[in-house]
Amino acid sequence: MDISFLNSNLKKLCEDQKYANRKLGSASSKKLRTRLRNLKVAVKLGEIPVGNPHPLKGDRTGQFALNLAEGRRLVFEAFDGPIPLNPDGSVEWREVRSIRIVFIGDYHD
Repeated sequence: MDISFLNSNLKKLCEDQKYANRKLGSASSKKLRTRLRNLKVAVKLGEIPVGNPHPLKGDRTGQFALNLAEGRRLVFEAFDGPIPLNPDGSVEWREVRSIRIVFIGDYHD
């Protein structure tokens, strides 16, 4: 799967383990690395069975999340190329092949 980032800070969180440990704590940082490995080897999102994959609602409609640890989530959106849609216009998440990470943390705070 293709993975891009909304900004350089998110990219650094995903690529710099020491930085992620400082910002997220070791448990969330470890889960983040695991989730990113899962995403990188998958061809499409439907191949990701772990992390409680789920679409978001409300002000995060159009985004999708995977659980990390301690209430934190890896949040992303379908990105680049034709985005697969359901008949009702919502994203067909199982078929998404390219994502952009838009948030890492606890969006309930």
